[in-house]
Amino acid sequence: MKYANDVIFILDAGGTGFKFSVMHDAHEIIEPFTIPSAAPTLSEVLQKIIDGFKMCEEKCGSKASAISFCFPGPADYPNGIIGDLENLPTFKGGVPLKQMLENIFQVPVYINNDGDLFAYGEALGGLLPEVNNLLEQQGNPKRYKNLLGVTLGTGFGGGIVIDKVLLNGDNSAGGEINRARNPLYATTSAEDSVSIRAVRRVYAREAGIPFDEAPQPFDIYKIATGEQKGNKEAAQKSWDELATALADILANAVSLVDGIIVIGGGLSGAWPVFMPKLIEKMNEPFTDLNGHQVSRMETTAINLMDAEEMIRFTSKSGKMVRVPFSDQEVWYDPNKRVGVGVTKLGTSSAVAIGAYAYAIQQLGLKKLEQK
Repeated sequence: MKYANDVIFILDAGGTGFKFSVMHDAHEIIEPFTIPSAAPTLSEVLQKIIDGFKMCEEKCGSKASAISFCFPGPADYPNGIIGDLENLPTFKGGVPLKQMLENIFQVPVYINNDGDLFAYGEALGGLLPEVNNLLEQQGNPKRYKNLLGVTLGTGFGGGIVIDKVLLNGDNSAGGEINRARNPLYATTSAEDSVSIRAVRRVYAREAGIPFDEAPQPFDIYKIATGEQKGNKEAAQKSWDELATALADILANAVSLVDGIIVIGGGLSGAWPVFMPKLIEKMNEPFTDLNGHQVSRMETTAINLMDAEEMIRFTSKSGKMVRVPFSDQEVWYDPNKRVGVGVTKLGTSSAVAIGAYAYAIQQLGLKKLEQK
């Protein structure tokens, strides 16, 4: 990645905390810090954001070239108007946050969805370039240009990057994968089976205990691996159910995106216990009405977290085929594959890099327009 030497103030806004940082030349130049986001009034919440960016200015000793950050949930992102947020209820009714910050700091402000910026960061500096580097090292002419990023945590988020371009959508709703129908409970959304509460709910159900007594997902992961005492069968079932629901949703989504899939968020660290089932279910065939099996996807999903599978995925395959009525030959690889992996940057870092890169891109476009 090559960027201009601009100083960009970054914010990763969540329901519990506002995490601030400053990036210059694609690197953080201050230690990130977090301000609790909860406050009883909108004015107090907004003041926290303003104070956070002023602290960024003090810590780095420089004015910003731009401010770039993410918010969870619905918004008019191009115009920087934050809508009704479940985790930040004081924003109800719509708040023109972009214009407010531009008035105060006198620099361009860019706001995006957190899932979008996670995907953008991984596409530019994370899993996608790593895969392409490995393909090059193995002499494989194949290159991947598209990426579907999903985050598994308190909620279920997503973002799509097509050939280095972040897909925002006409209504700032591109990549809103949480709105997929839940394949296990058809009257609910995907989030009810792909989230922290889902993992705890299934464990509680299988262990026969109240939800409030269910361990947190990290503990459920350790129980599933045998590192911690608990109901191992219930723990594995909780991750299997998440994997089964997620597999159906990702298989549908990647059939449209046709690119690398990267998983981030707080639950991504449990990949050793859910990834095998996820890949198995993504590749599980359909059975048509005549009883014949047909492929679930046009492509085959490969587990990029398995070293042998990564080699299989990036190894050169295919053959030369002759052009009819000539002596020419061209390369042909009939193997259609998509790789599924976990964030290489870490979710927070991927969001920061995505926010930084998006700001640099927009500043560059602005300079071109001014010429």
